[in-house]
Amino acid sequence: MEIELKLLVNAQGADALRRHRLLKEHAAEAPHELDLSAIYFDTPDFRIRQSGAGLRVRRSGDAWVQTFKAGGSVSGALHSRHEWESPVDGPHPDLLALRGLVERGTAWHKLLRAPALAQEIAPIFTARVTRTVWNLCLPQGDLVECVLDIGELDHGGVTAPISEVELELKSGTVAHLFDFALALLQDIPMRTGTLSKADRGYALCTPQALLAVKAAPLALSPKMTVEDAFHAIVANCMAQIQANESLVAQGHDVEGLHQMRVGLRRLRSALDLFDGVIRPAPALHEELEWLNAQLGAPRDWDVLCGATLPAIASAVPQERRIAALTLGALGKSHETHEAAAAAVGSPRYTRLILGFTRWLQASGWREDMSVASRKCLARPLPHFAEDVLAQRRRRLHKRARDLAGASAPMRHRLRIAAKKCRYATEFFAALYPAKQVRRYVDALSALQDVLGHSNDAAVAERLMAQLQDEQAAYADVAGFIRGYLAAQGERDVKQIIRLWERFEGVKAPA
Repeated sequence: MEIELKLLVNAQGADALRRHRLLKEHAAEAPHELDLSAIYFDTPDFRIRQSGAGLRVRRSGDAWVQTFKAGGSVSGALHSRHEWESPVDGPHPDLLALRGLVERGTAWHKLLRAPALAQEIAPIFTARVTRTVWNLCLPQGDLVECVLDIGELDHGGVTAPISEVELELKSGTVAHLFDFALALLQDIPMRTGTLSKADRGYALCTPQALLAVKAAPLALSPKMTVEDAFHAIVANCMAQIQANESLVAQGHDVEGLHQMRVGLRRLRSALDLFDGVIRPAPALHEELEWLNAQLGAPRDWDVLCGATLPAIASAVPQERRIAALTLGALGKSHETHEAAAAAVGSPRYTRLILGFTRWLQASGWREDMSVASRKCLARPLPHFAEDVLAQRRRRLHKRARDLAGASAPMRHRLRIAAKKCRYATEFFAALYPAKQVRRYVDALSALQDVLGHSNDAAVAERLMAQLQDEQAAYADVAGFIRGYLAAQGERDVKQIIRLWERFEGVKAPA
């Protein structure tokens, strides 16, 4: 299994890396440079790619080596993959030799054994890099290969630059690999790299617009322990966050930002769910709060521009001043999206992702944990899920008292409780009958939606006050909109009560 951290670096960062003191301090030998060229192979219908694998033949000097990589995972720039290599005579793969290396019975062995594969594979893209290699021995004895690759990918004349750092763990502890990367990050601006060279090369072959990514399906097993489930849930949330970070970093992508923020909200809800057993360091919580603020501001403006103001303009078409206010709000939306893009592209964000993933990979919560707490980690998941879901439901019912007279802050707290209850139910959905879960989540979602409308009105008032402070000409129309939203809020209360009564009639999953 190949285990490496992949980080993206610009030209100035690459120069800084070459001179960095840590590479000199921990060098096991003098660095060396290689000129590498690689050819990636697949069938016209990308059968190798579809199997979750990649096949390349790389040249270094006069030597040719074929590499077959498959499976594994990516988490917070940490790439873990199965890898098989063997020498070949030239720029063509030897599938027979690979079949002898890949474990029998696996899907990849069956793929390599297919008679048609050898006849159909052909070069699809190439990579050429100048590679600088430092073999390091870290203070704890870990052996790490640090690689700086500068070059480009090419598919029929369409190219993409390569400028990345790879830290491969040859022996030792993954946590120390993260520690070394974080030490470099103090001096060298870098971003996490979630895509392999193969991923980027295939993107050249079949260019597609980036799309926002929702949470991947999560199916926990009743045989899991509490700790197993925590790992799976948090990794699922992190994957959603990172799958959308490129869209946010590019600028004004409303849905990409929304889905990244949903992933972050799910993550924070998961940490709250397991708070009685597993707690991150306060510094990690502070950084998650920082990221939430960076994503929350543009999302608030997006909702105002894309939902709240258009709905009012449609209901009151004669009120033409709303269009001018919307233009002002769109300017604020663009401004806050730019700030969010800068945040996601910053070393602070990279440090957050690396630090959090280190904590997750190393099970950092076990440090200084009591024997009793360790026993809680080993509890069967179904018992834990039953307890925390019951707790979430009790809190939700407590927040729903006296709905008819509830103030806006009280309705906001009810919305948060409903959201946390829904996320918790979705996390543990595989433990309960699917129909029960679906009915319960649907009822919760309907309640949460109308509570969300009520919260949107409160947010809109705050944002309009901000616009009015910056431009007094918006005062009259802002006052009109506040009055409209106040009247709408009274209708929302009736709908909230109706949906709450409907929710109370739905049986909780059991």
